[in-house]
Amino acid sequence: MSSSLPPLAELRRAAEVFNGFANADTSWRRLLEAVSDQNGLSAIDLSQAAHRTILLRWLNSWGCRIRYPREGEPAPFDDGIRDWWETWGATLPDVELVHLTDAGIDTAAKAYADLSGVVVSAGRTKRTLGPTAAAKALYALRPNTIMPWDAAIAATLHGARDGAAFSRHLRLGREWAAATLAEANSNGDGISALVGRTVSLAKILDEYLYVAITMGAAGDWGTDSGEWWKDGNRG
Repeated sequence: MSSSLPPLAELRRAAEVFNGFANADTSWRRLLEAVSDQNGLSAIDLSQAAHRTILLRWLNSWGCRIRYPREGEPAPFDDGIRDWWETWGATLPDVELVHLTDAGIDTAAKAYADLSGVVVSAGRTKRTLGPTAAAKALYALRPNTIMPWDAAIAATLHGARDGAAFSRHLRLGREWAAATLAEANSNGDGISALVGRTVSLAKILDEYLYVAITMGAAGDWGTDSGEWWKDGNRG
């Protein structure tokens, strides 16, 4: 895979697009407020039923369309996420994206693959959480660590959405994070100043990919390197 990095100018350009979305961070701020403890620290603990409900509602606010169970019906999302958390919650890496180790990436990728297969709705046709929602959920759990994706991003950069592809995605994100920090520091720019909002670098990179790939902009925004990702970055 190519190590090409989206230049800071294009990250800023993508941020301008994303910042133009109405209420871009509203649902995320609500999630953080809902899981804050008495000291004001925010972290999702999926051993708590209330936090599992908060995660479900946040995922749906991000377009995941997971069916809420009616009264008296089974709650496969709640049961499956609880069981998944019992297996993976204590082992998920919790560091900045740039500091992810190979072992941490391997663990995150295995947790992602397992999470993707969690059954979230019952009925004639069972539905699993799936690759996009699993990546979003992992981002919610580890916002400084996990660079999420969607179907378009995964297909464009990696050609697949399995655990091995997600591992490649995180390795690419780690490489980009290191290069972005180096360029930002050399220019005297802070990461928050890069986008004008307080978000993690993992999210900044994801927002760039969303604007450049998912929105169909193809990276061609009139900059000298506007189509950087077309040259070998497909995985």
